[in-house]
Amino acid sequence: MTDTINIVVQTHTLIQILLLGFITFMLSMLLTPLYTTIAYKYEWWKKQRSDSWSGGKATVYAKLHAAKHKRNIPNMAGIVFVLSVGLVTLAANLDRGQTWLPLAGMVGAGLIGFVDDWMNIRGNSAIAGMRARIKFLLHSIVALVGGVWFYAKLDVTSLNFGFGEVALGALVVFVFWFVVIATANAVNITDGLDGLAGGLLVSSFTVYTIIAASQGKYVLAGFCLSIVGALLSYTWFNIYPARFFMGDVGSFALGTALGIIALQTDTIYVLPVVGAVYVAETGSVIINRTSRKLRHGKKVFLSSPIHHHFEAIGWPETKVTMRFWILGQVAGVVGLMLYLLGSR
Repeated sequence: MTDTINIVVQTHTLIQILLLGFITFMLSMLLTPLYTTIAYKYEWWKKQRSDSWSGGKATVYAKLHAAKHKRNIPNMAGIVFVLSVGLVTLAANLDRGQTWLPLAGMVGAGLIGFVDDWMNIRGNSAIAGMRARIKFLLHSIVALVGGVWFYAKLDVTSLNFGFGEVALGALVVFVFWFVVIATANAVNITDGLDGLAGGLLVSSFTVYTIIAASQGKYVLAGFCLSIVGALLSYTWFNIYPARFFMGDVGSFALGTALGIIALQTDTIYVLPVVGAVYVAETGSVIINRTSRKLRHGKKVFLSSPIHHHFEAIGWPETKVTMRFWILGQVAGVVGLMLYLLGSR
C-alpha cells in the first residue's frame, strides 16, 4: 500500500514538473508575437561589432556575417523568456527556498543585460553599450547579494568540489560570486550564432532538472524545466535564419541562473562538464587574447570564440550550431554520469 502511495505521489510530482515546462513554453509562444511587433516597430536592431573578443579588429567575423548584418534583426528577445519564467514561477507560488534565489539572480542579471542591450540599440557608436567595468561591477553586486543570501539565509557553509564537502564558512560568498560571474560570461560569449546558445542551454537546464529531481528538490526541478520550456519557444524562432536574438538580457540572465542552480544542487564540480562547450568557447577567447599579447598580434584561432573559427575554415553556420548542440548533449550526459557516480 505504501509503495502504491509513493508511486502516485511521484507521478503527481512529475506531472507538475512537466506541466510547468509546458505552460512556460505556451506562454512564451504567446508573448513572442507581441515582442516581435514592438521590436520591429521600434527598430530594436542589433549593431554589428567592429572589435573581436580576442582584442583586435573583428575582420574575420565581419566577413563571415556581412550578409546577416545587412538584415535588421531585433535584439533583447530574452525579455520574453525571463518574463515567462518569472510569471509562471510566481503564479505557481513555488517554494521560496528553492526558487527565489535563482529567479532573483536571473531577473537581476537580466536587468543589467537589458540596460546594456538598450544602450547598444540606441547608441551612436559602432559598439554602443555599457562600459565593461560598470557592467562587471553591477553584475558582481547581484552575485554578491545572492551569495550573502545563499550563506546567511539558506545556511550553506560548505560545497562539494568533486572530492567531498569542503567547509568554507563565509568564503562560500566568494565562491558563489565566482561561479555566477564565470558562468554568465561563458554563456554570453557562446551566444554568437543563430540557435547556438538556445540549443545548448536547453541541454544544460534539462540535465539540472534531472539532478534537482534526483535530490528531491522537485520545485527547483520544475523551475529548471520552466526555463527549458521557455528556451524551446525561443529556439523555435532563433534557429537559422534567426528572427531575433536573445541579447545580453537573455544570456546574462540564463548564465546567472545556471550558475546559481549548480550551487543550489551542490554540483559545481559537474558544471564545467555539463557546460563543456561554454568552457571551450571562453577558453578560445582567452587563448587568442594571450597569444595576441605574447606573439605580437598573432592568433591561435582565425577568430574567437571558437565557433567563428570553424566558420572561418569553411563550416556553414548551421553545421557549426548543430555539431555544437551534439557536443553539448554529450557533455550533458557525461556530466550526469559524473554526478550519479559521485552521489553513490
